[in-house]
Amino acid sequence: MWDIDARSVRESCEKFLYTEAQLLDDRDLLEWHETIITDDIEYRIPIRTTKERSAETEFSDESFHMIEDWGSLKVRVERMENDFAWSEDPPSRNRRFVSNVRVTDENPENAEVSIRSNLLIHRLRASDTDPDLLSAERRDTLRRVDGSWQLTERTVLLDHTVIGTPSLSIIL
Repeated sequence: MWDIDARSVRESCEKFLYTEAQLLDDRDLLEWHETIITDDIEYRIPIRTTKERSAETEFSDESFHMIEDWGSLKVRVERMENDFAWSEDPPSRNRRFVSNVRVTDENPENAEVSIRSNLLIHRLRASDTDPDLLSAERRDTLRRVDGSWQLTERTVLLDHTVIGTPSLSIIL
């Protein structure tokens, strides 16, 4: 059971997301992988499709920009840390802006909370002067592990139907 009130839960979730954003902006990917995600993580970025207004969803259930688990994220992180990460050489300069964090569901028995947040990423590559901007809603499930939150599920719902960046090599 929770021993904290709803406001404290939201504030602790916000702090978790800000810490995660700092690790990713600082390119501390190994620390992110070791401390932020659970070993049963499900990480998805479904493809947005253009559909009629009456459609049930704007996102594909079958096609993804990324569909990852703990092992594939580890491979991605290790690849980004070596000299052969061509898509990130030189590394992108990223700034993540996380906002509108809201708790959508609490499951005290499983020590989990579902949250939604908005994400804006400002990305500059090499000597580019025009930034790439990525905006999305993230739907996360956080789990309390040894007194700290960890990310156990993330679905990133990009606002873009066509991604305006040469590669999607960064973690959203």
